Amino acid sequence: MSRPKLLLSWSSGKDSAWALHVLRSQFEFDVVGLFTTYNVAFDRVAMHGVRRELTHTQARHAGLALRWIALPHPCSNAEYERIMGGFVAALRSEGVSHMAFGDLFLADIRAYRERALAGTGITPVFPLWGADTWALAREMTSAGLRAVLATVDPRHLPREFAGQVFDESLLQRLPAGVDPCGENGEFHTFCHAGPMFDRPVPVRAGTVVERDGFVFADLLYDAEGGEPWPRPPIE
Repeated sequence: MSRPKLLLSWSSGKDSAWALHVLRSQFEFDVVGLFTTYNVAFDRVAMHGVRRELTHTQARHAGLALRWIALPHPCSNAEYERIMGGFVAALRSEGVSHMAFGDLFLADIRAYRERALAGTGITPVFPLWGADTWALAREMTSAGLRAVLATVDPRHLPREFAGQVFDESLLQRLPAGVDPCGENGEFHTFCHAGPMFDRPVPVRAGTVVERDGFVFADLLYDAEGGEPWPRPPIE
């Protein structure tokens, strides 16, 4: 019996990468691809600020096709929902029956996704839902997942964390009240290695900049495969 076809929402970060690992381990679904939104004004993954070249490389190393959804800048909620509605309709016509998301505990976000997919023929799946985020963060790093903080919200986390490695040392240095997986938006990551990839994504740290109230570490594809850190200074 064939397994249901599933597409995974791919932010380029650790949670979506770990969701892929979990989904493949469970063998319940046939993960047929990834999808992500990008900002057409900057040609980067929305919120994470990651260059599309790097995200394409992630998908290749995961052995999956990546579907891109172009978002204008700025993008109203109505426009976002129109664009996503068209995308979901196309997926259903291709036989995709499930969409997975790496959400952990934000009930309003989950409810929004469920409402958006209601009646479309696409069932939302949340493979990481309800996980203890401290335990999850340490499970990720102990299993060989490697990531870097690509975006930091300076209202919750010092600017100096942008571009730092997501590891046990970072977890121990997080300020009180900051979720270790950044689920409240304190930070976003770029995952460059782990059991979901056939080999690491070669990446190095570029300039760290502050824009629109967030701090971004500009990550660059490194053809030489060199070590991307230490983190460069903020300009």
